Amino acid sequence: MSEVTHSTPARSRPGVLRSARERRRLLNRWLWGIGLWALALLFLAPFAWMISTSLKQSVDAYRVPMEWIPDPVQWRNYVEVLTGEHSVVPAFLNSLFVAALRVTGELVTASMAGYAFAMIRFRAREFIFLLYLATATIPAQLLLVPRFIYFQKLGLYDTLWSLILPGMFTVFGTFLMRQFFVSQPRDFAEAARIDGASEWQIFRRIYLPMAAPVLSALGILAFVWSWNDYEAPLVLISNPDVYTLPLSLTNFTDEQGQIDPGLSMAASVVSILPILIVFIFLQRRFVAAMTHSGLK
Repeated sequence: MSEVTHSTPARSRPGVLRSARERRRLLNRWLWGIGLWALALLFLAPFAWMISTSLKQSVDAYRVPMEWIPDPVQWRNYVEVLTGEHSVVPAFLNSLFVAALRVTGELVTASMAGYAFAMIRFRAREFIFLLYLATATIPAQLLLVPRFIYFQKLGLYDTLWSLILPGMFTVFGTFLMRQFFVSQPRDFAEAARIDGASEWQIFRRIYLPMAAPVLSALGILAFVWSWNDYEAPLVLISNPDVYTLPLSLTNFTDEQGQIDPGLSMAASVVSILPILIVFIFLQRRFVAAMTHSGLK
């Protein structure tokens, strides 16, 4: 009588496919991670070069091949930038004053205008909004000369107010806030109106608290634009006492009129610190706001 043998069943095919799929997914994740790290290092290289140059003597800044680690380290560059003849501290405070008022003013005007265009029905609302958006197509450089003449006649030329007032009203801020308020349900406003609430109360108590992430994102963008603005101060400011930080970076020159690389890079490092601090603390709100408002 023949002997009957029974073979044990092999591992199920779905399990093998699942493990292969997981290994492939893990490999893709590693490849994407390595690529993103390489891209991040590529973008960070100029900042590393700036920090390295800020700690070098002027003659060492032009040495080829470049030395990433300064030898010796020149901390006196930062001492000169902060306490020397051309200290950036007054310009730093001027830029901080301008940025604070511009950001505050833009958040107030953009939120109110965005709410009005999104929630309040009035005649020719869409036409007025499109007309307002059309002004964004005008290059900012074309407005510098009319703005110069306008503020000169008002007696505001060569003052920080010539930089603050135009920055309080922006097309982008109004557009961003309108996009947010349009995406919000109108049921809250209708119920509040039935209960006798005014439009100001509806805006301030219901919709404005909901817009906190978008306001944070707009605040970051407005702060960066104000802090890095160079063209407007160059045209509207001539008194060194009211220089903003971008203008003061041009003061670090030697006897031949050439820029001192060590001092210039040290001042640049000081200038980017506020932007880094603001973005680090508010980056999550910024990403959430851009996603929620539908802007990519």
